[in-house]
Amino acid sequence: MKTLQFDNKDTVHAIGLGTWKATGNKVKQAVKDALYAGYRHIDTAAVYGNEVEIGEALAEVFAEGSIFREDVFVTSKLWNDAHKEGQVIPALQDSLSKLKLDYLDLYLVHWPVAFKNGVNFPQKPSDYYSLEEVPLIETWKQMETAKDSGMTRHIGVSNFSKKKLQELVSNAKTKPEMNQVELHPLLQQRDLVDYCAQENIFVTAYSPLGSGDRSEAMKGEDEPNLFEIETIQNIARKHNASIGQVLINWHTQRGTAVIPKSTSEEHIRENFKAARIELDDSDLKEIESLDRGQRFITGTFFEEPSKGYVDIYDEA
Repeated sequence: MKTLQFDNKDTVHAIGLGTWKATGNKVKQAVKDALYAGYRHIDTAAVYGNEVEIGEALAEVFAEGSIFREDVFVTSKLWNDAHKEGQVIPALQDSLSKLKLDYLDLYLVHWPVAFKNGVNFPQKPSDYYSLEEVPLIETWKQMETAKDSGMTRHIGVSNFSKKKLQELVSNAKTKPEMNQVELHPLLQQRDLVDYCAQENIFVTAYSPLGSGDRSEAMKGEDEPNLFEIETIQNIARKHNASIGQVLINWHTQRGTAVIPKSTSEEHIRENFKAARIELDDSDLKEIESLDRGQRFITGTFFEEPSKGYVDIYDEA
């Protein structure tokens, strides 16, 4: 399994288990199945509502004595309602309590958007803070404190554009160590990935399989299906691999991490075995030609012009 190595020599598997939209006993069993299959990288977030079940799974597996806490890289994320001064550490403590952990391996600012405390999803403009009212650097300084205190070994961001990363890097004492963003062959974000590499910021790809199980309200009309792309199908046949394995492996060959989500034991194992494929230069060139800027997670659900939230990804 390919790994990414941080400055302090900590490593993380390039292929991890994503858990967005997975809840209850399904996510608990999925985490166990993943760990038994060889995964050592689990990704969650406060807003996913599954930290308790993931914590139970981790505790039960660790108690068995063959997989230890220090073997598993666990990521969680700060929700948008805890960005103000004094709110990050309590939010992190709550995640640690639910996950039954003494520390996280990685804690991310989930979105560059700020809500009033207690707002899970905004219903009106007054539910938001603008980034002038709660600057990202104010949130980030608390993230730095969290790392300095040992509550998390690494800190980073999610859904940050190159522009927002540049602003943060220029003002931060400790720059982000990870940026988790949507990536797949139809959305390759080469400029962002190259910038992160230049700044020694790792990248994790979410929705690598297209996130087809997200709510209908989040879907656009006539969305493409990554599994129906002829180029990917042909490459899968060439390597005697599944389409999902090709989609996952492509990220590891780019040098990024990737967190496919599944609650099926068969798919969890199949996804992990994507590490065995070796795409060649011709495969990579064919996949490179597929880029079309197609987002499945558009960010429009957080747009609120009166608070300055337009074009969340700074793509205009």
